[in-house]
Order: sequence, then structure tokens, then C-alpha cells
Amino acid sequence: MTIPTADPLAEVMDEMPYGLYIIGSTSHSDVNGMMADWVMQVSFSPRLIAVALEKDAHTLQNVRATSRFTVNMLSQDNPSVHLAAKFAQPYFGSKISGRDLEAGRLVHHKLDGIPYRKTPSGCPVLAEAMAWLECKAITFLPAGDHVIVIGAVTDGGVLRDGEPLTSGYAGWAYSG
Repeated sequence: MTIPTADPLAEVMDEMPYGLYIIGSTSHSDVNGMMADWVMQVSFSPRLIAVALEKDAHTLQNVRATSRFTVNMLSQDNPSVHLAAKFAQPYFGSKISGRDLEAGRLVHHKLDGIPYRKTPSGCPVLAEAMAWLECKAITFLPAGDHVIVIGAVTDGGVLRDGEPLTSGYAGWAYSG
């Protein structure tokens, strides 16, 4: 017998599989990376992808300022799961309610100590990525507590063979 939860819709949505991607951005003064799982191709011609970013995400601020971002695809292996976990923190520690004062003051520079190179526009491509895309943001669509950014793919490549990392492989439910 299955015991119902307090929010059956959340339970169903937690079961939806997601890819786990690292979205890279720059503000010209620093680079940033964040984990995103709401990423998808939306057009073959022209090549377009959509990424859903929280309205208050530091990455969204960077993308609005520069119109550029990268999508780093990780592979299904333990090193990629550990790498993805480093990007699970928000840029500003204060974004998580209930944190103590010290934790709330932290700024998480998630690319510190992680090998990457910059594209000509300054966005990071992770050395450990399986594949990557660079995009020029062309549309920003409000969507509830997120903004859907549609980007025209301008560059990219496969760096190594593998299967893309998913929430199911990582053992994670919704990643946000």
C-alpha cells in the first residue's frame, strides 16, 4: 500500500527525470557556474535552446547583462556527480532561508578550483564537461518563479564520449 504524501503533485514532479547541466555566465568581472536541470532544445533551425533560471539567480543577472551563456553537459559517472554537487549552492548564501548569519553572508564562487576555459565571450567551458554549447540570449520569458531564457546556439562541441548525467543517475529528485 502506498502512503499518500502531504503534496501528491510535488511527489509526482519529484519523479520527473531531468538532465543536470552547469550553466556558465560572466559579468565581465567574474565568471559563474550554476546547476540547472530545466534545459531543452526548442528548435532545429535556427538552433535554439531554452534554460529556466530562477528570477533572483546571479546567472540570470549575468545573462541579462551580457546576453551570453554556456551549457556544460556532464556525463554519467561518479566524478561528474561530485562535480555537479559543487554547483548546488546558490551564489549568495542568503538566498536560502533559515541559514545562520555567517552562512547567509557567504558568496559561493563555484568555479574556484575547477578547471575551465573561457569562450571568446568570457563564459566558462568546464574541462570535465562531456559536451558544451555557447548561446546568445534572444528571449526572456517570465514563467512563475523562473525566467525562461531562449538562446541561439553559436558554438559548441563534444569533448568526450559518454551518457548525459541525469537526476535519476545521480539519485537526486528535483534540483531546482
